[in-house]
Amino acid sequence: MRIILCFFCFIFFYSAAFGQDNYDADLIPSNLKNRANATIRSEETIIDMRSPDNVMLSVKKAITVLNKNGEDNARLVLFYDKNTSIKSIKGEVYNASGILTKKFTQSNFSDESAADGFSLFVDSRVKHYLPSENIYPYTIVYNYEIRYKQNLIIRDWVPQNDDDISVEKSTYTFICKPVDELRIKAQNFTGKPDELITEKQKTLTWKVENLFAVKPEPFSPARDTYQTTIKIAAKNFTYYNHNGSYTNWPELGKWIYDDLLKTRKTLAPSTIEMIKDLVKDEKTDKDKARKIYQYLQNKTRYISVQIGIGGFQPVSAAEVDRLGYGDCKALVNYMQSLLDVVGIESYYCVVEAGKQKVSFDPTYASMVQGNHIILCMPLKGDTTWLECTNQKIPFGFLSTFTDDRIVLACTPDGGKLLRTPKLTTSNNLQIRNAELTITSNGDAAGKIKTVFYGSQYDNNENIFDKPFGEQQKLLLNVYDIDNVNFKAVNYILKKDINPEAIESIDLNIRNYAALNNNRIFIKTNAFNTQTSISEIKNRTQPVYINRGFTDEDTIVYNLPDEVVTSMLPELDKKYKTDFGEYNTKISLNGKKLTYYRKFVMNDGTFPASSYVDFYKFITEVNSSDGLKIILNLKK
Repeated sequence: MRIILCFFCFIFFYSAAFGQDNYDADLIPSNLKNRANATIRSEETIIDMRSPDNVMLSVKKAITVLNKNGEDNARLVLFYDKNTSIKSIKGEVYNASGILTKKFTQSNFSDESAADGFSLFVDSRVKHYLPSENIYPYTIVYNYEIRYKQNLIIRDWVPQNDDDISVEKSTYTFICKPVDELRIKAQNFTGKPDELITEKQKTLTWKVENLFAVKPEPFSPARDTYQTTIKIAAKNFTYYNHNGSYTNWPELGKWIYDDLLKTRKTLAPSTIEMIKDLVKDEKTDKDKARKIYQYLQNKTRYISVQIGIGGFQPVSAAEVDRLGYGDCKALVNYMQSLLDVVGIESYYCVVEAGKQKVSFDPTYASMVQGNHIILCMPLKGDTTWLECTNQKIPFGFLSTFTDDRIVLACTPDGGKLLRTPKLTTSNNLQIRNAELTITSNGDAAGKIKTVFYGSQYDNNENIFDKPFGEQQKLLLNVYDIDNVNFKAVNYILKKDINPEAIESIDLNIRNYAALNNNRIFIKTNAFNTQTSISEIKNRTQPVYINRGFTDEDTIVYNLPDEVVTSMLPELDKKYKTDFGEYNTKISLNGKKLTYYRKFVMNDGTFPASSYVDFYKFITEVNSSDGLKIILNLKK
């Protein structure tokens, strides 16, 4: 009898541990383990839009962490605020054999302010949890439910959000009333969702299975441009007690302007008079705007403020004027209000900022696109853009943070999609001239003068105004040379719409040239070598070059008297492809060795099959950049 009882106890424990799911890691198909650091065993996401101010999100997710590199995939991070409440969280951890080893609840989560370290005010918080496991593989199962008092922002479905994750199965279910009007954007999803409509509700379900992990491919487009994604936006929405309706960009831009912006522009009479007096001697609107922009940069500083209608509404212009600080929304709104004083039209523009160019989707309007605000002034055919959060950036220069992408301008007449100016390959220019004297023991010393334009100005902007000690440290990353010592550094800046910076450096390099058996080895390209890239066979993604540039380097080496000069062999190289061009010339005139290099990289998107040619081009450039000249020394 005791044996039978023990047997049934075992069966009960086994059932409790596994339920309907068996999380034994050996059950994962081998093709899903290939190249994967983690495997999503199953994920069920349900969004129930019961009303605009009552949206329930339920998620059950089981993910097997295969090795330490997949550890971060076991972390659960949930944000909440007064508009978002976490109703429940629970979960379990299973070992490699699928045996339950741990349970956890909401009380096991860390709960902290969502402050990012530079925001002055943040009204959201974050709960996060990571199991303390160190034996792989293991499986973690999360079950959580969140209530949103808004439906302006609806969670996307991204079943596979990274290359090193595989997916056994994932489902996304959206429930709403039959009369609710939705816009749905499906990307890289074949087929149609399962649809069930009853008198009281409509249910849509998307499913995927067996998504393999893949090897990352260099120079690929941003993953969110090709991964499987379902996006949903409701026509009628509620957000922080604000109601609205939109189906396109003009309507969304109109709501933003009318509901969030137009009441935030009032300035004190004294400020109005001061601005009028500030620009009274300026002849053109552009000169007036430049003067007001300088005032903005001198008076204000950027501080992130993530409060007020979910961080979408700016602090009033009067408050920024009084306090002298604000976030991107507030500073743009303030600048716009100052321009209004003197009758200069401008647009408050929402942009997705970052080094990687990300444009708004012209075919799908949504509030989740965009993370930054900039200002556009039409200026009667001389359109000028302003970055209002940077106290040092030149007037009219956007930098690589927001260049060349589609943005949303919010105007009294509605939203308009505009494109920001592009920093082009020919304008992203670096011209370097150097003269180095090499001693008989191989040391080198001399001067470098480099002029930076466009994105190359932007790439080096963080060095310009630093103290000399900091400049030395930063320059070590730019000039990656062993034993280099920067003796003096100076910058001359021209700050306008097309800025430039002139960098002058005095330096010495110990043991730059190698000596061996009465010969001297000189690397001709001292300062600007192209790194190699990996060879990829069976490429699947297009080749994407985010931003083009042009480099020109001329270096004159004064050789030591001990060098026996003679004719050099033919060392010139020239390559030209769709991706760019490369040209080097080396000449020897007496004791002067002159090296010239021009490298052009074109931006653009190229077919996946072209990666073979791209790899060959970069490999040839890398090889040529490493060229060393061997000269004889007098015995």
